[in-house]
Amino acid sequence: MTKKSKKQAPEKKKDPVKIKVNGQWHEFNIGVDIEPATTLSYLLREKLKYTGLKVACDEGACGACTVIMDGKAVLSCMKLAVEADGHEILTIEGLPADDPVIQAFANQCEPGYGTALQCGYCTPGFVMTAKALLDANPNPTPGEIKEGLSGNICRCGCYSGIARAVQHACGNHGTKGEKK
Repeated sequence: MTKKSKKQAPEKKKDPVKIKVNGQWHEFNIGVDIEPATTLSYLLREKLKYTGLKVACDEGACGACTVIMDGKAVLSCMKLAVEADGHEILTIEGLPADDPVIQAFANQCEPGYGTALQCGYCTPGFVMTAKALLDANPNPTPGEIKEGLSGNICRCGCYSGIARAVQHACGNHGTKGEKK
């Protein structure tokens, strides 16, 4: 009897994952730098040290891990790093300190609305969500702001201050149709 040799399929070359984060390209090899199941939030926080984004629920329910991918707000805990291959990611560290959204959140402390941040854990997610909202719609109504931020949770309950900060960021300070 002769031994039959098993024919093996040629091994597929695993192309590296390339992601542009805050203007700089990064390359990761699957099986070496990251695994196929590595989340974008893990990659950003643990591998690239962008710790501004927070991972609170790790199941897409709170919005603390929000980043902007190709101009749209995404939950980085629900996105695999391999899904970001070839895409551009913006984290809160990539925003300039004088960004109108950051300034509005930092300065919000208005009677009847309160502050836009208290413990600050949810703030990066809200800022990035608001940034994407205002980039897509520079003059949203209070209802559009409420809807746009509806995927983010603030455990301290600063919702009216957060909504007011977004209004300040876009220059829409009116009270028409607004509820405190």
